[in-house]
Amino acid sequence: MASLFTRIVQGEIPAYKVAEDDNYLAFLDIFPVAKGHLLCIPKKEVDYLFDLDDESYTGLQLFAKKVAVGLKKAIPCAKVGVMVLGLEVPHAHIHLVPMQNEADLLNFADKKKFTPDQFEAIAALIAENIEL
Repeated sequence: MASLFTRIVQGEIPAYKVAEDDNYLAFLDIFPVAKGHLLCIPKKEVDYLFDLDDESYTGLQLFAKKVAVGLKKAIPCAKVGVMVLGLEVPHAHIHLVPMQNEADLLNFADKKKFTPDQFEAIAALIAENIEL
């Protein structure tokens, strides 16, 4: 059965997308720890990040870097934190989290709540700042 993220890639499940190319996709985390918290994934379904072939792994990292640059322009923050976390979805992914301090990245128990309209506005703001 396809992972939740593969179903997003295939358009079966909606997502607040911020960037996409032929091989990778970035979208807002629906259980964010900060405004602008997003995920970067390969479109190819591979469970574990370090099981990606070298080209896909490097491509995902470079894609995430471009997305992080746009994210920092869109959401004022000291840095964009990067974390590989999560066992719930068997699909490689990287979290990008705008942060003012380390606690913003390390406290994944403190989820923020946004309305669909707020998610859409955040996604649009980030998307307009990303150059792929």
